[in-house]
Amino acid sequence: MSDILYVVMPAYNEEENIESVVKDWYPVLDGKDDASRLVIADSGSTDKTHEHLLKLKETYPKLEIFTDCEKQHGPKVIALYDYAIKQGADFVFQTDSDGQTNPAEFDVFWQLRNDYTGIFGSRSVRGDGKDRAFVEKVVCILCKLFFNVNIPDANAPFRLMKTDSVKKYLYKLPRNYNIPNIMITTYFVHYKEKYKFEEISFKPRQAGTNSINIVKIVKIGIQALSDFNKFRKDMKYTRIK
Repeated sequence: MSDILYVVMPAYNEEENIESVVKDWYPVLDGKDDASRLVIADSGSTDKTHEHLLKLKETYPKLEIFTDCEKQHGPKVIALYDYAIKQGADFVFQTDSDGQTNPAEFDVFWQLRNDYTGIFGSRSVRGDGKDRAFVEKVVCILCKLFFNVNIPDANAPFRLMKTDSVKKYLYKLPRNYNIPNIMITTYFVHYKEKYKFEEISFKPRQAGTNSINIVKIVKIGIQALSDFNKFRKDMKYTRIK
C-alpha cells in the first residue's frame, strides 16, 4: 500500500484562479494511495469560488470541499491539517489556491518524503513584490531572535510533512491562530525534526486580489510579538519526543 497524501489549500474569493489551480494540482494525486485527496477549504467567500468548486467536483472525484472552518487563512490551514490527521493521511502537503506555486516542483518533495519529516519550500526569488519579501525577511529575523532558529523562509505555502510530526505541534496552537505555518516551521527546526528547505519558484498572483494586505500584515505582526513570547516560554519547558 502506498502512502496516503492529502494536498490541502485554503481558499477565499478565488473564483478567477480556482479552476486552473484544481486542474493543475489534481494530477499530483496520480499514483498515490486511492485514499489520497485534494482538499480545499472554502468558507466565507463572497464570490463564486464555492460554485466553481461544486462544479469541479463533478469532474474530479478526489476533490473535497471543506467548509467546517473560519474565514481567515490561518485558521483554515489549521483546520485542514487537523482534518488530514483525522482522516488518516500519512503525509500532508499545503499550498495556496492563488496559482503562485508550481505543481511541477512537487515531485522533488515527494521523492524526499522518507528521508525527512518535513520539507519546506524556500523562495530566494519571489514574484509577489519586494514588500512581501521584506516581510518574510523580518519574520525570519524574529524567529532567530525569539527561538534561536535559522530559517530561510518560514511561511512558504509549499510544504510536505509527515502527519505524525505535524500533530506533535499543531495542537499547541490556538485554532484561530493567524500564522500557523510560521510556528510549525519553527517547531520543526527548534525540536530538531529531520527537515529540509528546498528551493522553489514563486509566481505573481495569477488573478484576483490578495485578501492579506500590508496593513493586515502589520496588525498580525504586532500580535505575533506577544504570541512569540508565549510560545517561547512554552518551548523552554517543553520537550517533544
